[in-house]
Order: sequence, then C-alpha cells, then structure tokens
Amino acid sequence: MLVLSRKRREVVVVGGPKGFELMLKVTVLDIAGGTVRLGFEAGPDVPVHRLEVWEKLLAEGKPDSLAKGPVGPVG
Repeated sequence: MLVLSRKRREVVVVGGPKGFELMLKVTVLDIAGGTVRLGFEAGPDVPVHRLEVWEKLLAEGKPDSLAKGPVGPVG
C-alpha cells in the first residue's frame, strides 16, 4: 500500500498502463475533524465506486455497472 500525505487542494494522480497516461485524478477538497472530502476525476471508461458499492455490484454479478465511470473527465 502506498501511503501519501496531502494538504487541502493538493492532488494525487494515477497513471495508466502506457506510462504517463492519466487514469485518475484525486483532489483533497476539505479536511474537517476526522473527515476528508476527496474529489475524483476519471474518464468515462474508468469505474469509480465506494468499496461497499463495488462489492455489492460484484456480488450481484453486475460487471457492466462497474464499467460506468460516474465522474467527469480528467484535466
């Protein structure tokens, strides 16, 4: 597991299989008490789900639902 420290408005990017292809951009939006708000930007072909939703989709045998990325384009 990679562990990173980020401050508000700082970003982490995840690259794709072709080197510097950007797959996912994660921005720290807010930090309040014990809660961190994160913003995710990914292409429409990159699924982004909370773990419990992803596990439910897998258990229900709905792989097509996992392929739908609910967030906006990476910029």
